[in-house]
Amino acid sequence: MKRKSTAGNIYHVLNRGVDKRKLFLDDSDRFRFIHDLFEFNNLESANNVNYFFRQNKKNQYMDIGRPYIDSKRKPRKLLVEILAFCLMNNHYHLLLRPLNDQGISQFMKKINMGYAKYFNEKYQRSGALFQGRYKLVHINQEAHFIHIPYYIHLNPLDLIAPEWRERKIKDYNKAIQFLENYRWSSHIDYLGKKNFQSVTQREFLLNYFGGTTEYGKNIKEWIKHLNLEDIKETLLE
Repeated sequence: MKRKSTAGNIYHVLNRGVDKRKLFLDDSDRFRFIHDLFEFNNLESANNVNYFFRQNKKNQYMDIGRPYIDSKRKPRKLLVEILAFCLMNNHYHLLLRPLNDQGISQFMKKINMGYAKYFNEKYQRSGALFQGRYKLVHINQEAHFIHIPYYIHLNPLDLIAPEWRERKIKDYNKAIQFLENYRWSSHIDYLGKKNFQSVTQREFLLNYFGGTTEYGKNIKEWIKHLNLEDIKETLLE
């Protein structure tokens, strides 16, 4: 699959573990990867290979933070806009808009190499972690574009109700509640709640979908009516 990208276009990107092995064995791994989404989205070299998160006073959310990130270093020169993301056990989804023609290739190289190094050192293993480089598809039709962010955010339902893919969920309230408590995607931030707000650039999609309230209403409808056959060429599964 071609991996060439063009600045300003939107791309669905997926990568999974080699032999479908798990990429994230615990929450520490998930925090690390989310840290990397932030730290490696920079034209400059990453300096903070350790990862730190901050909580508010009531411990209600954790976002990427360390004093130098906020005030002591130069603003990041983003390689891509991360419009949406979702981590699953053995793969991840990203919705990216590159800010230069090499933005995605540079960003993905940093992400995959950096996380693989961390993972192999932590678990005392060697060899490839990912199944190839990554898969990428250009989202160039509005009919696909209006579906793909919701599809990415609905992926965690595979863990509790895989029948969502056939639009056969029995308990929609349970599904919505599960998504609102699944921390490892940008869904919660799109609802207007604080989760990992530093990672994503949400203004573009929120303007398109009518804000956080409309997004929340729409995803409830998408669970019921999203037909994956309509967007199968963009799913990369």
